[in-house]
Amino acid sequence: MNIGYARTSTIEQEASFEAQRAQLKSSGCEKVFCEQVSAISPAREQLEAALEYAREGDVLVVTKLDRLARSVPHLCEIGKHLDAKGVGLKVLDQAIDTTTPTGRLMFNMLGAIAQFERELIRERMLVGIAKAKAEGKYKGRAPTARMHAEKVRQLKAAGVRPSEIARQIGISRTSVFRILTAA
Repeated sequence: MNIGYARTSTIEQEASFEAQRAQLKSSGCEKVFCEQVSAISPAREQLEAALEYAREGDVLVVTKLDRLARSVPHLCEIGKHLDAKGVGLKVLDQAIDTTTPTGRLMFNMLGAIAQFERELIRERMLVGIAKAKAEGKYKGRAPTARMHAEKVRQLKAAGVRPSEIARQIGISRTSVFRILTAA
């Protein structure tokens, strides 16, 4: 069985999200797991669900490697997990199929190249931010968690657990603890 996984980092990327789903369906995926969450997010529930759902002989299908993993070590971790379960991996845009020796080689090479590219992009972004700061044009991200400090304290006073506070407000548990210890 072909199992698809589609991901975009933000809700604003709806066209990319729809294109991924359509491409996965047209490639023969019988079940497609989808989520709109950053690759660096610790909680990628649909990816975990897809990995759990896959059985020996199945193939996990993604449109691009960067939709699947956040780094080469993460990619290798996913690859080892799939290998241990007897599940193949197919990456449509790079024509990778790990059920073949050539596909496994390409999988590892492209993973390294993808990480290199992300690191270059990050370097350029940091240079751009430094330049914008020097010109007084960059103010940084708004401190969103601090805007919810009063609500965090109210919920805590009402006996709500930090994890639930974070979920309700849409901030991290770390931010909740930071607010509570600063009070």
